[in-house]
Amino acid sequence: MPEPVIEPIRRAFAVLQALNRRRSTTLAVLAAETGLPGPTVVRLLHTLIALGYASRVSREAGYRLTDQVLSLAGGVRFIDHLVDAAIPHMSRFTREQGWPLYLATLSAGGMAIRHSTAPESPMSFEAAGYDRKSPVLVGALGRAWIAFCPDDERRRILRSLGVRQGPTLNAALERIRRDGFAFTQPLRPMRMHGMAVPILDKDRVAGCISMRFPRSAMSETEAGARYGRLLARMTAAIAADLTDRRDGASGSGSGL
Repeated sequence: MPEPVIEPIRRAFAVLQALNRRRSTTLAVLAAETGLPGPTVVRLLHTLIALGYASRVSREAGYRLTDQVLSLAGGVRFIDHLVDAAIPHMSRFTREQGWPLYLATLSAGGMAIRHSTAPESPMSFEAAGYDRKSPVLVGALGRAWIAFCPDDERRRILRSLGVRQGPTLNAALERIRRDGFAFTQPLRPMRMHGMAVPILDKDRVAGCISMRFPRSAMSETEAGARYGRLLARMTAAIAADLTDRRDGASGSGSGL
């Protein structure tokens, strides 16, 4: 069951989105585009100004966003670093092993594909899949994420999905942690199969990578034996490169 929308927060984001469409926006335009009463828009603008996310330009020009909003994009910049770190390693794996790989991160109750080597793979039977999400509890990507993420994050994810963490799920997650990888658990028989491993960034999961292959090509036992260690070494190398990129980015402005 989806979480209820908190109306004041929805209104604040509506104003932020409207402000983001222009360099500056008048109160009348903000009220018209958001469908909110003028006094409500004024109160929200005063709050955004107090928090540093907006400023008043003039009576004629109205209001604008400040560069403080860039701080809200930190997670997006992290995903860019993750993709940049993962691309060469994923391409090398696909070049040497043939199978396509998919990199994903958790996003709004599903695993969003951020990069894929499907176009590079001679054994790819699917599109890159950037326009779809993999379900958390069914897909290998999501199962690897919830198995290796911190306990409080796991509880939050399962709560948002309306799922209780009972003995059956606990046993499945424990096996994934023991093996080091997760497999797709489809609700009905499917031709394609997925095997996913986490990219561990200190005490959290930065992303997961899935190798996709036809079920007729090999069993789960065979896939684990052939590719488990290879995928684990690859994700460890990605995690190390991600740390280097992040440290480099944070240190680039140290002399300013």
